[in-house]
Amino acid sequence: MSLPRSERLTTARAAALTRRGLALEYATLAWNVVGCVIVIAAALAARSVALAGFGLDSVIEIVASVVVVWQLTGAGAARERRALRLIGAAFFALAVYILGQIAFTLISGAHPTASPLGAAWLAATLVAMLLLAYGKHVTGVALGNPVLTTEGRVTLVDALLAAAVLAGLLLNALFGWWLADPLAGLVIVYYGAKEGWHAWREGAAPPTEAP
Repeated sequence: MSLPRSERLTTARAAALTRRGLALEYATLAWNVVGCVIVIAAALAARSVALAGFGLDSVIEIVASVVVVWQLTGAGAARERRALRLIGAAFFALAVYILGQIAFTLISGAHPTASPLGAAWLAATLVAMLLLAYGKHVTGVALGNPVLTTEGRVTLVDALLAAAVLAGLLLNALFGWWLADPLAGLVIVYYGAKEGWHAWREGAAPPTEAP
């Protein structure tokens, strides 16, 4: 028996929104895969703690996008919870690593150098992540999907992180304020601890039973 016309339209709309959500996540994945290579290479060349942290954060964002793709394609809740716990552990590890690098930088007095490549990519990432975050929010709200809207907020934070790290790079390059680089790394430490706890808590929560 065929569905009523209104229900067919609703089903078609949901399918279209799901495809749009997947397209946004695939775009985020592609950007972060390219970005983590560029940023980590620039970080090694410039000895920048903040750039290294942002590059590692991009790796974690790749995993977060994969989790959303699983959810949008109907993956089971158990696998999603395990993935969330892994994301949480990865964020905690990121925070510890960056703290260690900041301590090493301050103790050794190793000053980061300018990184035009890193600055250019961060500026592009700021714009791209703002656009992707907006698209995920609008699509997630229309679809009624809290996972997509939550990941959209993560993408927005990624844009803000790019702005913070970019500010550190520019202050160091233009005025020689080398301490701005490790201070920008502290922003990533805060974000890593905050998002790590949130992801771990969500992953440890028992599944909600359908009524």
